[in-house]
Amino acid sequence: MADSTADATETNADTLRRELQKVLTEILYDGGGEDRGETEDCFGVVKAIDEAIRILTCLRKVESKKPESVISPVEVPKEFICTLSNTIMIEPVIIASGQTYEKRYITEWLKHERTCPKTKEVLSHCLWIPNHLINELITQWCRVNKVDRQKPSDEIVTEMFTGDIEALLQRISSSSSVADQIEAAKELRRQTKRFPNVRVFFVAGIHDSITRLLSPLSALGEAVDSNPELQENIVTALFNLSILENNKTVIAENRLVIPLLTKSLKQGTAETRRNAAATLSSLSAIDSNKIIIGNSEAVKALIDLIEEGDMLATKEATSTVFNLCIVLENKEKAVSAGLIPAATKKIKAGSNVDELLSLLALISTHNRAIEEMDKLGFIYDLFKILRKPSCLLTGENAVVIVFNMCDRNRDKSRLKVVGEEENQHGTFTKLAKQGSVRAVRKAQGILQWTKRFVTGKEPQRA
Repeated sequence: MADSTADATETNADTLRRELQKVLTEILYDGGGEDRGETEDCFGVVKAIDEAIRILTCLRKVESKKPESVISPVEVPKEFICTLSNTIMIEPVIIASGQTYEKRYITEWLKHERTCPKTKEVLSHCLWIPNHLINELITQWCRVNKVDRQKPSDEIVTEMFTGDIEALLQRISSSSSVADQIEAAKELRRQTKRFPNVRVFFVAGIHDSITRLLSPLSALGEAVDSNPELQENIVTALFNLSILENNKTVIAENRLVIPLLTKSLKQGTAETRRNAAATLSSLSAIDSNKIIIGNSEAVKALIDLIEEGDMLATKEATSTVFNLCIVLENKEKAVSAGLIPAATKKIKAGSNVDELLSLLALISTHNRAIEEMDKLGFIYDLFKILRKPSCLLTGENAVVIVFNMCDRNRDKSRLKVVGEEENQHGTFTKLAKQGSVRAVRKAQGILQWTKRFVTGKEPQRA
């Protein structure tokens, strides 16, 4: 008798579930979230909601009559679950396709896509409006079924677009065909560039992800560029990952990263070399990473790239060395690695002048750097730049270097050269009147030295 009662109760419950499904479908597709202009339509939707609530109440009563041994967990109606978050919606909103999603998730989706996640149709616009009908139904259902509904959150959605990242990494790190590794690395490169949350997930959400990503290149040893396309895509994906502030330390401290980037500065396509330098530049924004990179062979490789690379590669390498030389001990390492002849050679050729002057201005407080610039006759190149600086900053950096060259060696021969430049072209007088605040201060200082040590006269006020 008890079994037949339980069977009847289950049958009633199934009937109620089917009725609820029918009413929910009617509300979703007839009521939607759109504003209705006709009273009759609005009345129909309200009636449907009331009916849904009635069914929910009956269903709960029927469920309560079941023996404890046959009570099953409450099944959440699929209409209440966001297909992006796979959880009960907290703030349901409706988009142009008529589909309803959790607000936080669809907002993140629409930052990157112009399609409906479910129907794949191109949306006429990327706006959404609250779906009050579904919100009310979810509220009632949670109340009837004693389900705690979460509160709205402002947390950033990090798990979206990450579903296939583990699979891509597996394809890259496995011993599958090289063609498949390249295809997977290319897709990972694309996704790490496009989706910020993928950058978060890749490092924080996948165990040993950086080592696995670099393993195909590490296995090649010195022949890291034997597959240039694979190397380029992996290095570029690593650069994309390094953009995120929280990833920088984890990446730089991985034992494979700096050695592989150093090799990629020397070997690989032009884009690989540029992106390897860009990755080191990104990583060097963190003080602890400046020490790690400064203690590696990357410094020499970066300086070689400054001398040999194209304009973009030189720019990235210069930016990295600049960051590194903010740390005092790295200045000596950069000078020892040949920075001065490499940078001055490039400036004499008219390439990357602005960036390289900024770097040399920073390092011109180093005595050995000044000595090397002096031996190379670089002061005459600085004079040419100062006569017609391309911008205020270029003039400022050039005069800072001249100032430091004079400040560390105030013998008459040095100051005589500077004085001759002033007498022939009025270079420093002009700069003292037209330069940046810092350039004016340095130019005035130089004028005072030249007047005092060369002519014995005090300079006129600029």
